[in-house]
Amino acid sequence: MTGPEPDAARGEAVRRWTRAVIHTSYVAKSRQDIELFLDECLGALLDAPGDTRAAAERIGARLVDVHFTNAAVLARTLQVLGAELPGFRTLPPGELLELLGAVAAGYAGALREQTLDQQEVIQQAVLHARDAAEEALRASEARSRAVFASSALGIAVAGLDGRIDEVNASMNRIFRSTGQDLVGQSIFALVDEAWLPELERLDVSLVAGVDDLFQLDTRFTTGDDSHIWTQLSASLVRDGDGAPSYQVLLYEDITERHMLQEQFRRQATHDPLTGLANRTLLKTRMDEALAASHPGRRVGLCYFDLDGFKAVNDSLGHPIGDDLLRSVAQRLNTLAAAEGAVAARMGGDEFVVLVPDSTGVTDLLDLVERMLGELTRPVRVGSHELSATASAGVVEREVAGSEPDQLLRDADITLYRAKTEGRAQWVLFDPEHNAAARERFKLSAALPGALETNELFVEYEPVVWLATGKMIAAEAVLRWDHEELGELGGEHFLELAEETGLISRLGGWALERVCEHAVRWNERVGAAAPVAALDLTARHCRAPELVGDVRRILDRTGMEPAALALGMPEAAMFDEFGDRVDTVEVFADMGLNVGIADFGRDHTRLARLRRLPVHAVKLAGSYLDSFAEPDGPDPLDEHLVRSFAESARLLGLPVVAAGVRTEEQAKRLELLGVQAVQGPCTGGPASAMEIEQALL
Repeated sequence: MTGPEPDAARGEAVRRWTRAVIHTSYVAKSRQDIELFLDECLGALLDAPGDTRAAAERIGARLVDVHFTNAAVLARTLQVLGAELPGFRTLPPGELLELLGAVAAGYAGALREQTLDQQEVIQQAVLHARDAAEEALRASEARSRAVFASSALGIAVAGLDGRIDEVNASMNRIFRSTGQDLVGQSIFALVDEAWLPELERLDVSLVAGVDDLFQLDTRFTTGDDSHIWTQLSASLVRDGDGAPSYQVLLYEDITERHMLQEQFRRQATHDPLTGLANRTLLKTRMDEALAASHPGRRVGLCYFDLDGFKAVNDSLGHPIGDDLLRSVAQRLNTLAAAEGAVAARMGGDEFVVLVPDSTGVTDLLDLVERMLGELTRPVRVGSHELSATASAGVVEREVAGSEPDQLLRDADITLYRAKTEGRAQWVLFDPEHNAAARERFKLSAALPGALETNELFVEYEPVVWLATGKMIAAEAVLRWDHEELGELGGEHFLELAEETGLISRLGGWALERVCEHAVRWNERVGAAAPVAALDLTARHCRAPELVGDVRRILDRTGMEPAALALGMPEAAMFDEFGDRVDTVEVFADMGLNVGIADFGRDHTRLARLRRLPVHAVKLAGSYLDSFAEPDGPDPLDEHLVRSFAESARLLGLPVVAAGVRTEEQAKRLELLGVQAVQGPCTGGPASAMEIEQALL
């Protein structure tokens, strides 16, 4: 807990509690006495070594013991404790609700006992009145009438048939009646239909003399459709011979307490922004939906994610974004409720619709398409008209053998496929794709640890100048020695590093290893050492700290900039995130060699490349493969290579071809203007030590 010291915080909590009590009840005690009493109560709850629920019940009972019996006292006490207790003790929402319920239960129990004591006084007074002298009878009746008239509880005297003969003023107040409207009515008319069978069962046992009293919480709906919750305590009065004579019923108005408890329950199970079910309630509904109540029962789950929602928050502000989320939630909930489904918010802009007792994939996909269509309708938020789109991952299967967590995970992974395959669409769960995606997620989760435990390492592909056969460069390739999957190439994890934002850290680590190796090569073989090359990924090129990292690594390792070549993807140099022209020029000023990877993807960029201080271009792609065929290259592939090589010649840049497998392939490429090659034909990947030994 932060803020004031514990004693000061406790004192402040007690003062707030005292103010709440004083404002809602009158007792003949000084403020200081009340503060001392409430501090003792709070301390008993906070210092309870074991059963905190029992301590909470005792607090509720003690409030009644000192005559804090106004109904508003309980509500204000629960509000104060609900706000203050989390500041003294870490309590999960469910445990906090349980403690507050225990306070209410203790209060109700003590008040009920007090009421039953009053009831006993009334009953004894009535019996005594029958047997006492006439004057004693009048005195007894006067006392009983005083209790009857002044009680805060509603009191009804009814015959054995349940017809009400007499009520006090509190009955009229509780049931919002005037005069003697309740007299002559049946006690069974004061409960809603859902509670009627239980009341009838208990009352039959009472009037038959089997039981002398019973208690029941009931609900009554008034003419204006508002609900009145009462705690009913009924007792049987017998005549002088012990035979059942009539019944006395006491009604305590617990509407405020019930509403407060309902509010706490709703807060624990519903999303505060949208009002939809939260994860807790969704888990409960999923457990119910996955119960194998009958053979062949099926379930559907649809995982939605809004496309581009972050742009709404960033451009228009979070209040507008919140209004859009509320509108989306309302639309989803309307369609879901019409199908007997449950709509829930998972957090952020993610929603789930659970369809219990699914009738099949076709019907489920029809519902998903209607929901996606509904979300695309424009939403008016203030002065803005917004149109949202969403992607959805859909799972539909038999409930047998299904688990809630697995169902959610499968829908989430399927949603990821929908997002990566184009967005604004649904994708149905597929076990094969799911297995591949789960493997990717496992690799993604393990990658940071692999960096820490040195499972990653760098190898090099020699780059050979065709005219001389000399190794002019060694391009770094990353490898992962995975404990389960064996050795993995960069194609298995570099894209994951980009997606997770780990690429800057991974790229910096690789660059540092490359520089360390290159410094050693230069120390051992001098001028014969090849240029060390490393291709950067698109996202790494966009990293704002890239230039600073390169400077730091060069300084730390003592690497000569001219001995390092960095390859930058052509597409990343001129994309929607901004030109990398400044970065290229800074690298050139530092003395680095900058190359263009995957050259020739877009001819519209050639004129812009002309003005950049780059040193070479690299061709890579499947169009190079046909040059290794016995019958020669495909004419279209030959045309592409000739065009790219000629463009590079006009730019004054040498051309390197990657992935070259055979010497014949290399010779055919050389005839079209390729000057250097790398790949299996140059020896394939080698360790830094092997590169060094090849140069000695």
